[in-house]
Amino acid sequence: MSDLVVVLPGILGSTLRDEDGMVWEVSAKAAVRAVLTLGRHLHGLKLPDGIGDEHPGDGIQPVALMADLHVIPGIWTPLKGYDRVTRRMNSLGYTVEKGNLLLFAYDWRLSNRYNGALLARRVDEALDKLGPNAKVSFVCHSMGGLVARWCIEQCGMAERTDKLITMGTPYRGAAAALEQLVNGVRKGLGPLAIDLTEFARSMPSLHQLLPEYACIESASGLVKTTETTLPELDTKMVEDAMAFHGSLSDSFADRTYAIIGGKQPTATTARIADGKVTCLRTYEGDELYGDATVPMVGAARRGLALSSNTLHRVTEQHTSLQDNAAVLDAVESFLTSKEIVPRNVTATEPQVSVPDLVLAGEDLAVTVELKDTTPRALKVAVLDENGRQVESRSPAISETMAIKFDGLTPGAYYVQVSGISVGAPVVPVTSAVLVMDCPSP
Repeated sequence: MSDLVVVLPGILGSTLRDEDGMVWEVSAKAAVRAVLTLGRHLHGLKLPDGIGDEHPGDGIQPVALMADLHVIPGIWTPLKGYDRVTRRMNSLGYTVEKGNLLLFAYDWRLSNRYNGALLARRVDEALDKLGPNAKVSFVCHSMGGLVARWCIEQCGMAERTDKLITMGTPYRGAAAALEQLVNGVRKGLGPLAIDLTEFARSMPSLHQLLPEYACIESASGLVKTTETTLPELDTKMVEDAMAFHGSLSDSFADRTYAIIGGKQPTATTARIADGKVTCLRTYEGDELYGDATVPMVGAARRGLALSSNTLHRVTEQHTSLQDNAAVLDAVESFLTSKEIVPRNVTATEPQVSVPDLVLAGEDLAVTVELKDTTPRALKVAVLDENGRQVESRSPAISETMAIKFDGLTPGAYYVQVSGISVGAPVVPVTSAVLVMDCPSP
């Protein structure tokens, strides 16, 4: 087993504070209320032009990993926290108190180069306390894997690293980031709409989530972001983001374990017209899916075939990978090298589409697709933030099923698609959604 384990969250996954108190800390219980004030708080987090790989000196510092549901509408979907993966590490004997567990909170606004260098310094200090021969394993969700890769490959940490384990890391980026940056971040509902476009475009980290792979339609086929003009975006920031990806290599590939979500409808390529981006779910005519955020073509290292046995697939959405029992079983197996039998991945693998936000009084529309799979009886349930069932449906099975729930009160919920009975061969998929109360004008 590794001497030190470091857990890295994804974008938005660390709480932030300044001298006056917390500036980014949204729990499931506070999420509904917080959305109404996100505009004011997050405009204050905007980074100055030309920030590059530096810290803005604005007094904002990371504090801890998010333990609960967190979301910025339009930048990233509602995301489960990191308390469950922390508890799994504790069960293996890794604790903060012992000094062999580091929960690395970081300022997710900033460049992954900056945070990767900071991570290297923190890990060096922790390893020195454990002994000269101590080694580290990284357990990373989403963008946290890019931070760890920079630390390992560009900051001299390869010799002190045992394993790199990633969950839904966009190794080659995600088309969803292209849509958000070009079209602007104005997602919301009615009076809840918030314009966070300037804030989003100020973040080097969000640019470093842009697709590195060829994803934009052109007359000559798919091209890369640096091979065409992207409306509204700073060309230097785009080029620098692609240079970041270009600096990463396969030097640590033989000790990397990539867990990827699959079978979910996912933006993969893009079409640019009239200054706007439209995302498509196909790649050269094939729907390869992904985890609803990171497409399959962005989930693997450059040059790695998607059929590679080094990619470990789990049918789950991006926002729940770090909370998924089968994923944590795999992480434990990789860390301990013990014989652990993972939960069975069965024939029926639903693809689920759930909106991020709905207004109270409106229907919550859920779409479940079954393609290339054996139809099984399904249960579509709405759970409250404590996991208690609020309502459920058992739709008639077809290739595409539309299910509506009405009468949900404001709050945070999970939509879970699973088998109709215990042991039914259906891989469960969970998505988060916020039901908002519409304020008076």
